[in-house]
Amino acid sequence: MRADTEQHVTSSDADAQRAVAVQSAFDELGRLSFAEHSLESVVHTVTRLAARVLPGEPITSVTIVLGDRPSTVASSGDLAFDLDQVQYRLGSGPCLSAATTGRPSEIRDTRSDRQWPEFSAEAARAGCDTVLSFPLPVQERVAGAMNVYAPELTAADDGIRDLLTRFASYAVVPVSNMYLYEAAVERAEHLSAALDSRAVIDQAKGVLMERFKLTPDQAFQALTRVSMETNTKVRDVAARFVATGEMRPE
Repeated sequence: MRADTEQHVTSSDADAQRAVAVQSAFDELGRLSFAEHSLESVVHTVTRLAARVLPGEPITSVTIVLGDRPSTVASSGDLAFDLDQVQYRLGSGPCLSAATTGRPSEIRDTRSDRQWPEFSAEAARAGCDTVLSFPLPVQERVAGAMNVYAPELTAADDGIRDLLTRFASYAVVPVSNMYLYEAAVERAEHLSAALDSRAVIDQAKGVLMERFKLTPDQAFQALTRVSMETNTKVRDVAARFVATGEMRPE
């Protein structure tokens, strides 16, 4: 009787410690700052926190599908990246299913899976027992998934499996937001560069029109002709002309 009581107390203590660790991990995920992280570092943080609350050493990756072409935009280890590539090559697997259907996909045991047997066989040979892919929230038509690859069999313990699902569903939010943030920054940089290019091209056209009495189309054609003949970007031809009065390099 006493042994049963001690075992119950020990089990309760372990559950309490795990609950504290899980809440601490969730709190850290919630404090992630876009200004201090990249998508890659966010994925590594997710992996580090997953290792804190889950058995074994799970690793993570992020799959993005643009059109019909999937790619891994971040991963925390070679195993995750390599198993993503296996799915892309086969054209099927949990990460592609989650990304394209918007529903979580899992392989409880890669050694007995029948849904994706070819992928599961390769995953098992690579030392991965369990796979969970969680879709990124639907925002700006981004199709993607966060993938968790667990070397230790987690599905045998329903409690661990539920925890894995909870963790992935929570972690996918900062991962998705970080991806969208980086994409928005990249678009803004491209827009800024495009506006700068347009401004200097318009300036060069204006000088050509005034100096040689050309129409706008003729001025632009003059710039593009030099661009093709010198294998130089139109923007660079325009910038040189505005700065030096010469369109061709000396």
